Amino acid sequence: MHASAERRGRAESGLRRRVMSRQDRADAVDREMAARPLPDAALQTLGRWWSGSSAEFADGTPGAHTVRYTPSRWAQITPWPSALASTSHIGDAGISRAQVASIVADALRREAFREALVATYVWGKGKRGSPGGSGPASLQKILAAEGLDTALARAVTTLSEHSAEAAYAGLQGLVPGFGPSFYTKFLYFAGKTVPSATGPQPLVLDRVLARRLRSLAQAVGRETGHDPDGSIASWVWRDRNWSPHRYAVYLSFMQAAASQAAATGGLAGRCLARPARIRPVQRLVDVNPSPRRARLPWVAGGGGLCSRTGGTRSPAGSRRCAARRWRAAGRW
Repeated sequence: MHASAERRGRAESGLRRRVMSRQDRADAVDREMAARPLPDAALQTLGRWWSGSSAEFADGTPGAHTVRYTPSRWAQITPWPSALASTSHIGDAGISRAQVASIVADALRREAFREALVATYVWGKGKRGSPGGSGPASLQKILAAEGLDTALARAVTTLSEHSAEAAYAGLQGLVPGFGPSFYTKFLYFAGKTVPSATGPQPLVLDRVLARRLRSLAQAVGRETGHDPDGSIASWVWRDRNWSPHRYAVYLSFMQAAASQAAATGGLAGRCLARPARIRPVQRLVDVNPSPRRARLPWVAGGGGLCSRTGGTRSPAGSRRCAARRWRAAGRW
């Protein structure tokens, strides 16, 4: 009797999953993630990280977080913010979040949007690069794009009059080579001077963070039955070109995570109460950190999909598919 009822329950659950659209299932997983508290293990790991890092962030903000870069590598980039080390500087230099925020604030007051972009891009890239030219060569192409100034100015205005989600939507696919991993950095720092009129303040969303959210969504999807094979999580938390709706889901998740961590009290809690200003909140979903970062055992990696019917695509195909799906459905 019991076994029969159990089989019937599984069959009904399977029918519900088939009836639900992919977007419905993604929304269901999002709701489950939003309703669930973070694991105690995550909060404990965050506390241990903070106990070893509180001196670095003594003012309760991530302003002291510094990235190293090599100014001479960026010699061909103009305009070059005067607050950055000269491109004739020999060796490496450092740029902190507080310095980038100051550069961006000054640039926005002068409507020097390209300077603001350069500062956020150099900070975001640091000393990293790739054989394909990621770094100075990519930035040079972005700066040469037609309509860049108008796009950046409109994004800042949209942020101040509407929301981070709307500003994100306005930049998506507008400038070749300028993807979300970097324009969310621009929005993040612009938001320090021009806060979002409504909703959460902008945060950086890149491939590393998307993979952590994907892993968490896959775990929740398996447990609830909304996404047994993890394909929905792989679809919405792909490696790039996330929809404006997905960015809004991300911001809401991070805000909720910050609020929960803040409720635990202590220095870490007080810092996390301001998610748009503090880096540690993003450690809650970061499980592949540098040696100084917290390591969370409850999330693992994952793959990516972009298709109406499933299947893998090339990065270029994924970007085209993502843009089509956003225009057609307006969500995911």
